[in-house]
Amino acid sequence: MKFNINKITFIATIVVLIFSFSACKNDKQNEGQSTEAAATEKAEAPHEEEAPTIATLTEEQIKTVGIQLGVIEQKELTATIRANGLLKVPNNNKANATSLYGGVIKTLNVQIGDYVKKGQVIATIANPQFIQLQEEYLSTASRITFAEQELSRQKELFEGNAGAKKNLQSATAELNSLRTRRASLQQQIQLMGINPGSVSNGNLKSALVVISPLNGTVSKVSAKIGSYVDVSSPVIEIVDNSSLHLDLNVFEKDMPMLKVGQTIHFRITNNAVEDYNAKIFAIGSSFENESKTIATHAVVQGNKTGLIDGMNVTAIVSLNNVTTPAVPNDAIVNADGKYYVFVQTDKKAEEHHEEGEKEGSHKESEEEHKEDKSSKNFEKVEVLKGVSDMGYTAVTFVNEIPANAKIVVKGAFFVNAKLSNTGGHEH
Repeated sequence: MKFNINKITFIATIVVLIFSFSACKNDKQNEGQSTEAAATEKAEAPHEEEAPTIATLTEEQIKTVGIQLGVIEQKELTATIRANGLLKVPNNNKANATSLYGGVIKTLNVQIGDYVKKGQVIATIANPQFIQLQEEYLSTASRITFAEQELSRQKELFEGNAGAKKNLQSATAELNSLRTRRASLQQQIQLMGINPGSVSNGNLKSALVVISPLNGTVSKVSAKIGSYVDVSSPVIEIVDNSSLHLDLNVFEKDMPMLKVGQTIHFRITNNAVEDYNAKIFAIGSSFENESKTIATHAVVQGNKTGLIDGMNVTAIVSLNNVTTPAVPNDAIVNADGKYYVFVQTDKKAEEHHEEGEKEGSHKESEEEHKEDKSSKNFEKVEVLKGVSDMGYTAVTFVNEIPANAKIVVKGAFFVNAKLSNTGGHEH
């Protein structure tokens, strides 16, 4: 029994030692695997690269795309101010066609958009009162004839001492009163558009005409046949668009550069196709509402086809010419919200190769060397844009470039695309 207990104890000890040795071996293996994985992860981790700034193009690419080189030129460009505005017709070139007497619209001869001339009949209005005025006018004329005869008779009686002076004075006063009434009625009939000389017992008119007070285009028709209009109700509205003015809203900082007589080029905001011209004739002296802008008034010149009152416009005010470094518009590219030009340089393009790719064949190196000799490098340089005119744009370089440096004046877009493509697949 004692021998069996010792044997069991010996076997248990051997088992414990075996498990302990196995655990230590597994820990070392796990530690080695973790270290190897960390090294592999570190090796595979992508490294951040700076965006390339130099593009390399072969002579064949340059010729195929049509890239052209040039130099920075000194150009006399016209500086400009941009502003928004509104087309307006002055109030003295707008009118309402109204009647001096109330009545019912009998005829209406125009529609919206029609062109009317001054004095043209717009509508006719009927009212029984018109007949009463003509009737009273004719009656007054008859009474005047009788009053003149009575005055002549009273004069004869008075001169023959057969009549009283009082009767003569009364006849004179009656005649003067009738003549005054006839003159008043005559003016009223003329305001109705009726010739007093044409009024007769057989030619009483029951309607009067409404005429256009000026030349222009009908912009609104307020009445309709059968409706009643009074003195304060316009029948139509007329606008003379040939007298259009341009009201610009110019900011305070631009005011010192404006003066009377300057030319404005503008386009309709919703139809930027046709160009129009205007000339400044007045500059405001106070701010408009809370916009902190000052109204500048200009008269539209030349072609006014398609322009109407109330249109929104975008305008450019031409300022004095300035001489500044400039490049063709096609030489400037836009990338990431900034503007760049490409300058020819002797700098080498950035190389982004992995360590394993350094051991290339000798034949490939010779081919690349031959290709480098027939290629050109272009550096991407940031610029600040200025005024644009006649196909050129003023530029200011953020960093100084060599004097007489050659730049890409045509095909800069292709160079920028080439640079963008080479920035992400060189690994």
